Amino acid sequence: MIKDRLRKLRSLMAENGVQAYIVPSTDPHQSEYVPAFWRRREWISGFTGSAGDVVVTMDKAGLWTDSRYFLQAEDQLEGSGITLFKQGVSGTPSIVSWITDQLSSGERVGVDARLFTSGEFSAMAETWAMSGIGLISLSENLVDLIWADRPDVPSEPVRVHPVEFSGESVADKLEKIRRELKLRRMDAHVVTMLDAIAWLYNVRGSDVEYNPVVIAYAIVTMDSAMLFVHGEKVGESLRSHLAGQVNINEYEAFADALGELADGGGRILLDSGSASQWVTEQLEGNCSVEMGTSPITLLKAVKNEVELEGFKKAHVRDGVAMVRFLNWLEKAVPAGGVTEISAADKLAGFRAENEHFTGLSFETISSYGPHGAIIHYGPTPETDVELKPDGIYLVDSGGQYLDGTTDITRTVTLGNPTKKQKELFTRVLKGHIDLGMCRFPVGTVGKQLDTIARLPLWEVGLNYGHGTGHGVGSYLNVHEGPHAISYYRCIGVPFMPGMVTSNEPGFYLAGEFGIRIENLVYVVQDETAPDKELPFNRFENLTVCPIDTRLVEQSLLTDAELDYLNRYHRFVFDSLSPLLSGDDLEWLRKATKKL
Repeated sequence: MIKDRLRKLRSLMAENGVQAYIVPSTDPHQSEYVPAFWRRREWISGFTGSAGDVVVTMDKAGLWTDSRYFLQAEDQLEGSGITLFKQGVSGTPSIVSWITDQLSSGERVGVDARLFTSGEFSAMAETWAMSGIGLISLSENLVDLIWADRPDVPSEPVRVHPVEFSGESVADKLEKIRRELKLRRMDAHVVTMLDAIAWLYNVRGSDVEYNPVVIAYAIVTMDSAMLFVHGEKVGESLRSHLAGQVNINEYEAFADALGELADGGGRILLDSGSASQWVTEQLEGNCSVEMGTSPITLLKAVKNEVELEGFKKAHVRDGVAMVRFLNWLEKAVPAGGVTEISAADKLAGFRAENEHFTGLSFETISSYGPHGAIIHYGPTPETDVELKPDGIYLVDSGGQYLDGTTDITRTVTLGNPTKKQKELFTRVLKGHIDLGMCRFPVGTVGKQLDTIARLPLWEVGLNYGHGTGHGVGSYLNVHEGPHAISYYRCIGVPFMPGMVTSNEPGFYLAGEFGIRIENLVYVVQDETAPDKELPFNRFENLTVCPIDTRLVEQSLLTDAELDYLNRYHRFVFDSLSPLLSGDDLEWLRKATKKL
């Protein structure tokens, strides 16, 4: 099937005079997770991971993805004719260098300019030009032309997100954006990121699985604001919500609006990390296009008091669901019949009973034994296995609530933990605790903090291939920038009070097991810092759920680490015990017992 799709794509490539074609995983809004009708890379390759790009030439094809998906990609690409290129592994060529080697001077690479930022497009074009290779924007996406059973565009209505949960009105947010535009001497801001638009206009939707966003564009000028969205999604509640502040237009009218903006002159701000090459091309005219960081990015990342309070409440409810699930799991596995999928479904059922729950925040990673080593493993009917009362089970999951977004990973023993498993679990736990205890000066960035969580593993020559922390939206995307605790995703944005991030070190042994411990935390000012002229920040936990102490090798913990773990478990018990009863309460009491 995949080979037939590649054959059809190559036929269209020949018709369009291109010798290589790139199919990225993203969409016109540079989203990490995309709706089904934009999952072109998944359709052309059969690889279902959230990150990865495909390149097709006339006689070869390759998929580039990161370490989270190496094992998954190897399995899903088997027999497809597509070669796996492991990003981050020594000797793996980049997409640009590989294409340079495959093509000759005078040949061309074709792309859909909607799927690449202006910076990405320019960088590729400049590199290939040195080898005589051309880069062209094709008017139509070639995958779309051969995708016969392509899913429909989402049509669910746009929902209003009330100030009760957002903590700030649309008018106040627009005022902040215009104030920032004035400071930067800009006349307009074109907004293309879906979560930025949802935040700005206090709207939510169901267009992207797990992410409550709406497929839309926006333009903000000093005296007007526009929303571009498919008309069938607009109801009276939205019209009333935006009346007098935001003009609603058809999604397809965005191109004409960009043309009018260009003809009007002035300085137009585009977000360099998300605005596509196509948007830039539409703005060719009398205006001056200025690339920079959208002011929305930082405003959205620093949560206000209402949002933080919502996060806390959502995590308490989520913690109740987790405790009920872990108690159930401990009893159900020995009885038999529990599988990775049925366990994930059971957890989703507990969450669904919570107030303000609207759905999961991502596909649950329910992984037993060797599957735990596949970092972003998602069980399917073909891979689903039964959980036995032996070995390690890793569950990474989260919920979307009207007042907050959760993301938690717990690794638990189902029986007979080995000495090696306990040592590795404890080293991961040490990194998690050391980062949680860390006090850091104002101005500290995530690349600095990332090292702290890795040191206990580095001490014995071990590491993990993913970042340690990502930002999280307020009833928005579970992955949010601009901050990141990561050696490769950190872009230099300091951590500030009000930012929410994950704390999730891990370790993975291919073919055996995976370990990850993840809490969401938020940044607060460290009031205990001795020098008030040198202010410090620190983290506070949001996630409320026990950590499996049966996997802890206590001798490896320092007194400070042990004290932190005991204090965390006291916090968990005090937060959840009023909401639990009977057997669930007794399980919680045992799980949070002081070491």
